[in-house]
Amino acid sequence: QVKLVESGGGLVQPGGSLRLSCAASGSIFSTYTMSWYRQAPGKERELVATITRAGDDTHYADSMKDRFTISRDNVKNTVYLQMNSMKPEDTAVYYCKAAAMGSVDYWGKGTLVTVSS
Repeated sequence: QVKLVESGGGLVQPGGSLRLSCAASGSIFSTYTMSWYRQAPGKERELVATITRAGDDTHYADSMKDRFTISRDNVKNTVYLQMNSMKPEDTAVYYCKAAAMGSVDYWGKGTLVTVSS
């Protein structure tokens, strides 16, 4: 079983930057593909970015790939999301997810990001 705890959310002005962290515990972190999702008010949860187990490949939603960067540290058992040039439409609760073959997906409880002046 994996426990995921997101942090780093908060209020940021348009054009600003924020880095989210997701700390994992309870299992072997490096065996999980990690992803960030977000859910804006009144909208469905959407994929933001995914990173492979070794961190050697990443995938982004089209609207975010030029502004967001996902990374991981398999020693610190943490996945990060660096968000730059933020827009009001980036306002959402951001969740991390751990996924592995033959295992259920694990989700954190989320961290709220608000982009507003």
